[in-house]
Amino acid sequence: MSRESIGIALIGCGGMMGAHVRHGFQALWEKGFRPFRIVACVDVNETAAQKLADDIAAWQERRPTVLRDVGALLRMDSVDAVDIVVPHHEHHTVASACLEAGKHVLLEKPLAITLRAGRQIMEAAHRKGVVLSIAENYRRYPDQRAIRWAIQQGRIGQPQQVYWLDVTERRWYWGWRDHVELAGGGWTLDGGVHFADLMRYHVGEVVEVAAQMATFNPTRFRKVNEHEEPVTATIEDTTQALLRFDNGALGVWVETIAAPALKIGNRVVYGAEGALDLEAGLFVRGKDEPIPLSALREEFLAALSADERERLFPLGIMDGIAQEVHEFIVACLSGDPRVEVDGEEGYRSQAVCIAVYESATLRQPVSVAAVMALAVETYQHPLNERWHIT
Repeated sequence: MSRESIGIALIGCGGMMGAHVRHGFQALWEKGFRPFRIVACVDVNETAAQKLADDIAAWQERRPTVLRDVGALLRMDSVDAVDIVVPHHEHHTVASACLEAGKHVLLEKPLAITLRAGRQIMEAAHRKGVVLSIAENYRRYPDQRAIRWAIQQGRIGQPQQVYWLDVTERRWYWGWRDHVELAGGGWTLDGGVHFADLMRYHVGEVVEVAAQMATFNPTRFRKVNEHEEPVTATIEDTTQALLRFDNGALGVWVETIAAPALKIGNRVVYGAEGALDLEAGLFVRGKDEPIPLSALREEFLAALSADERERLFPLGIMDGIAQEVHEFIVACLSGDPRVEVDGEEGYRSQAVCIAVYESATLRQPVSVAAVMALAVETYQHPLNERWHIT
């Protein structure tokens, strides 16, 4: 059943929720898209919730109610949907409670701290027939849409190889994200779920992973410039993985925050006839000059029909966060739970990341299908035990 307007509550009022508000809800409001009201801000840190409510009141003209408890939120009749940005270990409890109460859910990636927890969320959404959208914004930007378009147009030939290398150093302390029992893993999960989604989006499904991981330097600093107030992180700081895709393509995926002095950042898809660098653009055998990504983007946009352009970039929106929020609101208004990155899509991308951890733990290749089926859970078992995930 379609509706004219919905009430939305924000759960978790930290930095990323601030981005959802500024780049998503506020940007849409300022574009004249206003079939929603933010009616509540919820956070155990009441100061953060009050600050976000003040920020919203400045443009929405109605201040959201501030709460510290999700239970109180679920008793509010004015809440139709929620946007959830909380630490990973809370995803399954918070999201499932909201879904079981019949609320539509926009959930920050990754889907959950483990795949078993992710299944709980997906099953709750299916039972209630409500929207479950995973906040996956990277693929939505024009550059990524253009890269996918160019690959599908055959501009580099059949995709054959992927090289995804993120080699850098991070010594500052990142709060709960540096603790495996709260985060589920390091950057290979937290940021890596974005990257797995892009690899799947551009190349195809990953079917097998062979990986290794290490922690070379667990020390982080609350005052990094002074090297003061050290904290011992319990996440890994390095993973190296070999990937096999369903179309025969092979991949090398490296994530490390333990590489001092010299950074390496390469994200390239090679085909039989050329390559697409996700930052530099299109390179084709026999052509002296590459096509810069900016030019490829404009070529892609010019090739879109009016309907295609409105579907991909509604209201002319190019920002990925604004697009995901817009899509979520439209789905809630219509009552149609079909969104681009639903629970299943989020689950598939997270399974690639989890396969890295499982393979590294077992010291053998693993099938992504087996990981998705919960037939391989050695790495995840302590996390499931810790949070009573059954």
